Amino acid sequence: MKSLYQKPFWKYYGPRILSWVLVVAAIIVSLYYGIDEKIVVFATIVLGIFTQIFAGFGALVSMVPFFGPLIVKVITIPIFYILNALGWVVSGVAIKKGYAHELAKSRTVTLAVLIGIILGYILGHAVPLE
Repeated sequence: MKSLYQKPFWKYYGPRILSWVLVVAAIIVSLYYGIDEKIVVFATIVLGIFTQIFAGFGALVSMVPFFGPLIVKVITIPIFYILNALGWVVSGVAIKKGYAHELAKSRTVTLAVLIGIILGYILGHAVPLE
């Protein structure tokens, strides 16, 4: 039996899911129409901070009993380490082949996205929803 204080799933998580869909659609459409990547990155950072997208996704995964927190704690940190290692390897190969200028641009975009993810996660946990 449901508690009187429990909200239905779509009423509680509907706005978060909708915001995810809208952000992904906006990024895809803006890149398709050739909008500058710096503008797309800036918009992604702002939306990540103010809509708490990244914290919401982590909360949804961690709500699965027993396995959710395990997934968040055990799998996400090594994934970031693996991605970082792959980035270093690809960067080394790109520098040897003479793509240093393009590499500097892509590193700037990657750094901006990672800062947006981190700030969105921190502010998502610092600012209460209700």
